[in-house]
Amino acid sequence: MAFDLASLRAAMARHGRVTRVVIAATHGSTPREVGAMMLVWEGGQSGTIGGGALEFELARLARAQTAPRRFSRHVLGPEMGQCCGGAVEVLSEVYTAAELDAMADRPVIARAVSPKGEMPLAVSRLIAMERAQGILPDPQMIEGWMVEPVARASRALWIWGAGHVGRALVEVLAPLPGVQITWVDTGVERFPEHIPVGISVLPAQDPARLVGHAPREAEHLVLTYSHALDLELCHALLTHGFASAGLIGSATKWARFAKRLAGLGHAPDQIARITCPIGQPALGKHPQMIAIGVAAEFLNPALNAGTKRRSSFA
Repeated sequence: MAFDLASLRAAMARHGRVTRVVIAATHGSTPREVGAMMLVWEGGQSGTIGGGALEFELARLARAQTAPRRFSRHVLGPEMGQCCGGAVEVLSEVYTAAELDAMADRPVIARAVSPKGEMPLAVSRLIAMERAQGILPDPQMIEGWMVEPVARASRALWIWGAGHVGRALVEVLAPLPGVQITWVDTGVERFPEHIPVGISVLPAQDPARLVGHAPREAEHLVLTYSHALDLELCHALLTHGFASAGLIGSATKWARFAKRLAGLGHAPDQIARITCPIGQPALGKHPQMIAIGVAAEFLNPALNAGTKRRSSFA
């Protein structure tokens, strides 16, 4: 877990005042680990610290919070009526845009949970270790100071297409930590009204022209409304380069695409890098079923193992 500045900034831009609630310490059996967090605003929230009575109560307190920072301890059994026998210490914070800007270049965010005192030596050592060796600390509370690494996207995922499957994929994949999703389609009207926090939306009349702007280490999922556009995107991706690429389609569609891509000058071993169909066909054709299968492969590429499976996705 890490401090996701981008998601917090996006939530504030959309909802105004947002309270970030993070588990600072745990004792005994608890629903979530240190660093688990949620963002709370009037009328909504995102993320989770474990659900149930604890989350409900802390969300209520967050909406009523007037101070910039609030620290509290909660015993889950006697206080919340939860079966977990442990206790949690929770830090709830409200930031300004200026404060987030000031933290933008920090790899580690450390702050006192109560009125500020001198930074403890143990915290200073963690920060120095990151500067000297690039080693990020785990989220933890040390001598009254909360320490969290700043979230950095380690994987870039481009999703081409905002139809039913594209929307289902974004809903499933958006909450994953460490993933920066860029979502492309031919017009703004193709996207849903509500976009998950942290998603970069790029409407473009000619999506294939955007392929050149994707990092060569990016991963791609191609699932537009048009087979012709799908083919154009596959051609552009093979020309540009990618870490991985998946195409929604049937075995028949893939056979035709492979032949046409060969005709465009791509070698068989390069064409074979595109996975088609995506997901787990045994799960079914419903958009959410496809999304679940694709997400499983995204989290565990060994499930795919580079093989081409037969499917009737079209």
